[in-house]
Amino acid sequence: MNIQKQETYNFKSEVKELLHLMIHSLYSNKEIFLRELISNASDAIDKLRFISISSPESYENDSDMNIEISINKAQGTIIISDNGIGMTREDAIENLGTIAKSGTKSFIESFKKEKNGNNSLIGEFGVGFYSSFIVSQKVTVRTRFANTAHTEGTLWESSGEGEYNIKKITKKKRGTEITLYLKKEEEQFLDIWRIRNIISKYSDHIMVPVKIQTYDEKSKTYSWEQINKAKALWTLNKTSITKKEYQEFYKHLTNDSNNPIIWSHNKVEGNQEYISLLFIPKKADWDIWNRDNKHGLKLYVKRVYIMDNSNEFLPNYLRFIKGLIDSNNLPLNVSREILQDNRITNNLKQALIKRSLKMLEKLAKHNVEKYQKFWNEFGLILKEGPAEDSKNLNTIANLLRFTSIKNNSSEQTLSLKEYISNMHEKQEKIYYITADSYISAKNSPHLELFKKNNIDVLLLSDKIDEWMMNYLLEFENKKFQSISKDDISLNKLTEEKKINNHELETKIIDFLKKVKNILKDEVKEVRLTNRLTETPCMVLSDSNEMTTQMAKLFSAAGQKVPEIKYIFEINPKHKLIKKISLIQDSNELQEWIYLLLDQALLSEKGTLKNPHQFITRMNQLLI
Repeated sequence: MNIQKQETYNFKSEVKELLHLMIHSLYSNKEIFLRELISNASDAIDKLRFISISSPESYENDSDMNIEISINKAQGTIIISDNGIGMTREDAIENLGTIAKSGTKSFIESFKKEKNGNNSLIGEFGVGFYSSFIVSQKVTVRTRFANTAHTEGTLWESSGEGEYNIKKITKKKRGTEITLYLKKEEEQFLDIWRIRNIISKYSDHIMVPVKIQTYDEKSKTYSWEQINKAKALWTLNKTSITKKEYQEFYKHLTNDSNNPIIWSHNKVEGNQEYISLLFIPKKADWDIWNRDNKHGLKLYVKRVYIMDNSNEFLPNYLRFIKGLIDSNNLPLNVSREILQDNRITNNLKQALIKRSLKMLEKLAKHNVEKYQKFWNEFGLILKEGPAEDSKNLNTIANLLRFTSIKNNSSEQTLSLKEYISNMHEKQEKIYYITADSYISAKNSPHLELFKKNNIDVLLLSDKIDEWMMNYLLEFENKKFQSISKDDISLNKLTEEKKINNHELETKIIDFLKKVKNILKDEVKEVRLTNRLTETPCMVLSDSNEMTTQMAKLFSAAGQKVPEIKYIFEINPKHKLIKKISLIQDSNELQEWIYLLLDQALLSEKGTLKNPHQFITRMNQLLI
């Protein structure tokens, strides 16, 4: 073997910290390193299979694709080799010498939070190769890219202590060969039966054969024995697959250490032939709210791997769903551009949406406890559905969960069906209120009328709720109504007659005129109300105005918000209003009226334009 000049490079600072954690802080489940290296080797073979379809003349390919593992007890080494796509020198530096993924810092932070070092995080954050240093004092990688133009290989080696070496080598066969020089205390992994058990546990259902080298004492010969089944699990008959096999396959597919909550395995034949295997995870991905979050299904065409994170088959509000789709109708040289503008893709997408929603309906119907756990983890994402998917709006609405006055808890457990079944006989609409927090919603003066009449109101305090309610207009022929907006149906809820000016004392009528004269254009209208029982006054939006919460959303997004002209409602039965109505001094009365308006605005908006003026005015009146 002709080895040329060696070059030494320093690891990036993040990698140094990561390696330090790998080597010194991981105590449990060290066997994870083998799962990660086999998974990487399987991916390399999948990539070669795919890339050689489009340009077979440029890439070496053959039907005998496999992963081989050999053990040398005398030297204390394990060798994991594959005949996949391999790496160029630049690939080796990029993939092994740096960690380009944005998740590295998040991995380190998450890792440090775990007292015992949670190495189940490794696969999730894409740092699987580095897990080899958990058990190794030195790691060498011999690799050659499968492109026929690349005839020279690369040797990469490191002890995981801050630097690595790179040099050119001659390597006849394509692919990658990783040699682990085990630490003395990790020689348990030189036991062939231990290796067999680890592979059976983690890698039984990867499509690539995993072979181990065995030695026959009698014949004094070496041979290769396949350990795993190497069959695509999704192609098997559902009745022949156990619950545990589904769970282990999910873990292999996603690098998630938790079992999925539920899954759906479906085979469709006819004009469109495809197999889908969809899983709902127990926990959300660490980066599910990032704009760069990679999500989507793994795409196969006629059992050939095409791409990861194919998000063309599921909408954004179902981005928590993991799994794969294997289609017989798409061309093998499919690209993202073809997928984005393809009738078959569109039909598959609609079918997979329905399949996903059915899976959630099944969970909600048959396992309320598990569905509640799902909702607590992914409910905010599902709330994006009404805005994104009008075709399935009713199904999505049925899956939503809320809290309400009668729930008396911030946990969202109430379905819309349950709300409607418990509606008050006088109630025409589904009433709700949006606010910045559950406490704020629960204590809003808008609720006083409803509490008095034993009418339930949905309390919406997630940031997305106001946006969602713009698309969630009705459910089972019952319209939604914000109680912070003016609406004629609200007048029918009380047993009391509508306040009539002729029935009021002259002083209250005069007081109302004075208030209108003082506030003038500050508000849209001033009127008396019987909706309040404990509060002297409140503001609400006109039926055609933007709501307060929507204005906050626009403002937070940096958009110009039109000024809202509120309706100012006064409770004539409140002691404070009765007292203020007797004030003769016009200046003092004006101060009181502005104080009341600011109180109502503060309660509605949670903030004031000039809080200092409000405090000064209140202090002056108290004096």
